[in-house]
Amino acid sequence: VQGTGGSSADSKSSAAERGYIQDRFLQLLAGRRRRRAPLIHRGYYIRARSVDHCVQDFLLKTQSHPRTQILSLGAGFDSLYFRLKDLGLLHHTVVYEVDFPNVVCQKATLIKRIKELSALVGDTAREGLGAVAFSGENYKLLGVDLSELSELERTLEEAGLDNEIPTLFIAEVVLTYMKNSRSDALIQWAAEHFPQACFLLYEQVHPEDPFGRVMLQHFSQLNSPLHSLAQYPDCEAQQRRFLGRGWTECSVMDMNDFFTCCVPEDEQQRVQSLEPFDEYEEWHLKCSHYFVLTASKGMEPPWTPLPSVTVPRHAGPVGMAGTVPAAGCGKLSGIPGMRRYGHRSVLIKPNVILTTGGFGEEDGQHCRMGNFHVLSKSAGCWKAGCVTKKSPDKRWSERLYHTVSCLSDSLALVVGGRTSPSSAGLGMLLLKFDENCNASDPDDIAVELVNLQPAAEPATLRWRHSTSEVTFKGEQYLFVYGGCSALDPVLGDWYFLHPQELSSTVIAVEGPVPESRHSHSACSWEGGVLIAGGLGAAEQPLGSVFFLRELEHGFQWQAVETHPPLIPRYSHTAHVHEGKLLLVGGVWFHASSVPGITVIDLVTGLCLDYVINVEHLEWPLMLHNHSSVFLPNEKELLVIGGGGNCFSFGTHLNPEPVSLSLSNIFTSH
Repeated sequence: VQGTGGSSADSKSSAAERGYIQDRFLQLLAGRRRRRAPLIHRGYYIRARSVDHCVQDFLLKTQSHPRTQILSLGAGFDSLYFRLKDLGLLHHTVVYEVDFPNVVCQKATLIKRIKELSALVGDTAREGLGAVAFSGENYKLLGVDLSELSELERTLEEAGLDNEIPTLFIAEVVLTYMKNSRSDALIQWAAEHFPQACFLLYEQVHPEDPFGRVMLQHFSQLNSPLHSLAQYPDCEAQQRRFLGRGWTECSVMDMNDFFTCCVPEDEQQRVQSLEPFDEYEEWHLKCSHYFVLTASKGMEPPWTPLPSVTVPRHAGPVGMAGTVPAAGCGKLSGIPGMRRYGHRSVLIKPNVILTTGGFGEEDGQHCRMGNFHVLSKSAGCWKAGCVTKKSPDKRWSERLYHTVSCLSDSLALVVGGRTSPSSAGLGMLLLKFDENCNASDPDDIAVELVNLQPAAEPATLRWRHSTSEVTFKGEQYLFVYGGCSALDPVLGDWYFLHPQELSSTVIAVEGPVPESRHSHSACSWEGGVLIAGGLGAAEQPLGSVFFLRELEHGFQWQAVETHPPLIPRYSHTAHVHEGKLLLVGGVWFHASSVPGITVIDLVTGLCLDYVINVEHLEWPLMLHNHSSVFLPNEKELLVIGGGGNCFSFGTHLNPEPVSLSLSNIFTSH
């Protein structure tokens, strides 16, 4: 548990160094310089921002009181006191920090050694006696185990804590490491012993979904299990916990809601532009698995730093129309090339699927995937193999978030993709297949790579876009839409590519232009294309569906109305069959469940959600950054790959393809 505190201090310090957090004291207290990834920086930024938001609100609302106090539980190497003191916000507030005796001993030594810290604590600072490790005029450092409540109470009394003045308790990822009976007793003790009290809690939530399972496993492996989640798995349970233990007001929101509602738009944009970033799914999943809670009692006026009105959410569980059974392809488990994300899979012949690109696991190493892989089905059984490439790897550039479109039985076109999010997008590439290969033997398939640069550059220097086949005046075109580029975090433009000449053609498009998006889905339908969902300009999921319809003189954008409204999502895949649009998986901000399969009737607009039954899978099925191929004869959907970095909890890659049987969806309609 103490190790998690040191790791947290390092991550906050790295975030401060990159400009996410304005706090020069973090580096002094963390000591070591450890550069973290952009995803970790964002995660610790939102944690620091939510705590700071509530603390500053407490100080503002209580400034008319002659004296107030803050009690930080499990404070570790946090810089809260020094930051507030430096900002001149502690004129009449004493800060008490409590942690294990050896942690506060190390912190006290640091403060005495570093002039900038000791100067802020003041001349009166001295080494304490007993459990009081360090004592200044308005700063006390106490070494005591929080789970020993009577000892904590005695030490606080000894240090001069005053039960009668407004008191803010802070527990930032602390109580969850204690047994529930002990943390519950601490919450109740604080309400009972302090007539004017506020509590600020920042912790994990949702242990039951795939990301939550990876998170739980991570902390168990660190030997610091998250105890509170079994009894308090969601925000509502945490709210009931406080209201049932003497607190009269309680508000709670997850970090997606906090970022949207409590961080001003210009600050959101500042943070989003600090570093090249392309881990949106992991960022939003991290935010949906942490919450900030504020509770109070006896405060006049009541202390409510979190707004009660949040952005519209689809409250309560999603209405499920039925279930879709999932079966793992166990025979393909452990075969190289199956574990990856950000790749693309395409049906190149009946029952033959080519998978290219992405990030995954090869030879036990995580890397960008240079090899192509094939799945072929014969006698009802899938077999996997590695493709022979007939030209050097450098042509391929190991890309992620590209598209692959079949032009004929022997040709496919790769459009766009990226290596790193800071580099320019990659252009087009032709894949030529040997027409005489044995489709039932995946190892017999060979692909030749043909570079096409610099043809149609603006159309192709992008990633997280879509490429779909459309028909105009009897001719086929490829419609490239949306995505991101090194210059634009989100694109709303489009190009029509002529598949023979592979150059862009101007075709008139009218109607209301959809808002810019990436990570959406696109499906060819009735000569046009259906665009659904995606991530918009403010990094907010979109719930709109558009149909680009062919007219006599060009195309027209038409909004597709759905009822009930489609829950906004992105990073899903999509297929059209029998007049129905199927959206598979993705990421949404609706926290009570994960997206399964949504079926939109394109005639009536009826929108139905199906949950994927994963009881026969022994591992968490992550349905984002995956690919999927629909096999209409079998009414089967094959999901390949998927997953990603689960914040600092490790990388989860779905180990084998998963077959989803859709027969009940198409028979039930």
